[in-house]
Amino acid sequence: MTRRTVRIAMNGVTGRMGHRQHLVRSILALREQGGLDLGNGETLWPEPVLVGRREPALRALAERHGLTEWSTDLDAVLADDTVDVYFDAQVTSARAEAITRAVHAGKHIYTEKPTAADLAGALELARLATEKGVKHGVVQDKLFLPGLLKLKRLIDGGFFGEILSVRGEFGYWVFEGDWQDAQRPSWNYRSQDGGGIVVDMFPHWEYVLHELFGRVTSVTAQVATHVPRRWDEQGKPYDATADDAAYGIFQLEGGAVAQINSSWTVRVNRDELVEFQVDGTHGSAVAGLRNCRVQHRSATPKPVWNPDIPATEPFREQWQEVPDNAEFDNGFKAQWELFLRHVVLDEPYHWDLLAGARGVQLAELGLRSAAEGRRLDVPEVTL
Repeated sequence: MTRRTVRIAMNGVTGRMGHRQHLVRSILALREQGGLDLGNGETLWPEPVLVGRREPALRALAERHGLTEWSTDLDAVLADDTVDVYFDAQVTSARAEAITRAVHAGKHIYTEKPTAADLAGALELARLATEKGVKHGVVQDKLFLPGLLKLKRLIDGGFFGEILSVRGEFGYWVFEGDWQDAQRPSWNYRSQDGGGIVVDMFPHWEYVLHELFGRVTSVTAQVATHVPRRWDEQGKPYDATADDAAYGIFQLEGGAVAQINSSWTVRVNRDELVEFQVDGTHGSAVAGLRNCRVQHRSATPKPVWNPDIPATEPFREQWQEVPDNAEFDNGFKAQWELFLRHVVLDEPYHWDLLAGARGVQLAELGLRSAAEGRRLDVPEVTL
């Protein structure tokens, strides 16, 4: 079996998501399994080149994982003809410029979202990458979660009949940082640094809704900064200028309505940190990160509203668990594998920078809807 090495410049892997999900659970996991089997006796071997601004952090990260290649000089890495792919997991405000430089250097692009600070910038990246002929992809990891894969299986099998509505609940309490350390970096709560839950989560909801239920055609949103004062990584107080909760209503092509609450200021009273309830004429489902439960119309009970007596029906017990029927790999790793096969084998791949621009558009329109207090149409995005 022959080995085909693909060198990947990974920028931003000292951060939480870049380190855990992309470096450790995706690229290093691929190496631990012996590479990616391409068929015909060929294996793809990913070789990461760590890139960042903080030399001590990069050196420590490389030593921890037995890696030898790292650099604080992005231009030098991009000038290296042996580097095939540029990956970006930096803060949003630094992303578009770095990707632009990588495209001009002829590198294939794989990036976290949002891809840019606004729709114009996101579309410019998509146009540039297309013009330069480099392959490009955007992380849309939630499509590869076991719970949503089961939900997709139900949709494809016609379980729901006509889908009427989607209700999503996402979030958890992120500590303020004074008496307990926050679980998220402080820049998430400063709009001037690209923070905010709309910018972070609406791109996710765009691709989940688009891929599973239909294109978003309009948005109505209300946002809030429920916790206006937080403490940063050095224990210093700061003013939170970005939204930490968003309440969105999305009209979907085909007539279904989606309502999704996103919050970093909510305490969890559900089975998973994110759950979607889908109601259709023939049945309903509740899907989380890993699990999915269903109730068919033939097994739907007949509740009667009577506030004068205690509820006696065990509503949660009236749902049936959807079996795995397959082994599910880490969602980030699964998408990395598809993108790398796209790069080396030219296999089809549609989660590209244009798809990423749709997410930026929805976030931009969501914030504008909240500011103007009205529903806004979501035009189709084209190059």
